[in-house]
Amino acid sequence: MTPVENMPLLFAGIAFIAFSLFMVGVINAFRNSAEKNRVIEKIRRENPYTFSGMEAHGKAAGHSFVGVFRSFGKKIAPKTPEEYTRMRLRFFRAGIRNPGAPFILWGMKGALLVSGAAGFLFFRLTLFELMNFQSTMTGLVFSAAIGFYLPDLWLYFHTRKRKRIIFEGFPDALDLLVICVEAGMGLDAALARVGEEIRLSNTPLSDELRFLNLEIRAGKTREEALRNLALRTNIDDVQNLATLLIQTDRFGTSVARSLRVYADTFRSKRFQRAEEIAAKLPVKIVFPVTVFIFPALFVVIAGPAVIRVYQTFLQ
Repeated sequence: MTPVENMPLLFAGIAFIAFSLFMVGVINAFRNSAEKNRVIEKIRRENPYTFSGMEAHGKAAGHSFVGVFRSFGKKIAPKTPEEYTRMRLRFFRAGIRNPGAPFILWGMKGALLVSGAAGFLFFRLTLFELMNFQSTMTGLVFSAAIGFYLPDLWLYFHTRKRKRIIFEGFPDALDLLVICVEAGMGLDAALARVGEEIRLSNTPLSDELRFLNLEIRAGKTREEALRNLALRTNIDDVQNLATLLIQTDRFGTSVARSLRVYADTFRSKRFQRAEEIAAKLPVKIVFPVTVFIFPALFVVIAGPAVIRVYQTFLQ
């Protein structure tokens, strides 16, 4: 190949290496930022008076790479308020409350789109030289689409994991809430106390309850704060609890009695859900039994008979 023909290959290789180094730097920056945030959180719990300076230093150190994504994301992100509100709700459900998170996501989507296309172009010019134009364009679009939707996939799995953690810790929080209310505490104080008590065992649910308490202290009505809690968690059991507390507050019924009835109903519901899962288990194990166990049993049981019949016919 002539030097002129090698120029596209050279440019594609340089672009791929540059984007690879850029993504490695971004991953290291996020990892260092997470470690600094963990240390800052520990210092804040031990000595809250020294937290303000440490927080400012941590934010200044973490703005280098994140600011690039935010600036790039502001240029390519949708400008409609409805789309921004929808994205903010997705990040709230993932436990991310940074106002610039949607722009950072769009910046990462744009960067991964370009890096995915550049990576495919590099491999096309080095390893798949015989690929025709139609296959090249298909692979280029497919690689760019994978890079574009990869941040959305990460956000989906992160939200799903957080939702599962909240769902698993909700029964314990409900029992603690019933105990606190029956002991004579008010509903707001009981929600705040439950959020503090489950901090170590279930951090996402504790954060949601603390955020609920902050909204009430900031001036929002209890009904609005409870509806926001149900909207952020997007869990049916939490939505049912929020509806119960709203109706109890509206009609003036006993909170302790309503929570006790709901806790008993929820416990029966959990038992029925466990029975449903157990009933589905025989159907789910049919495929592995048919594919992996029955052939082995057939070989062990019928194998000696087949060998004996084969030897008999040979004689």
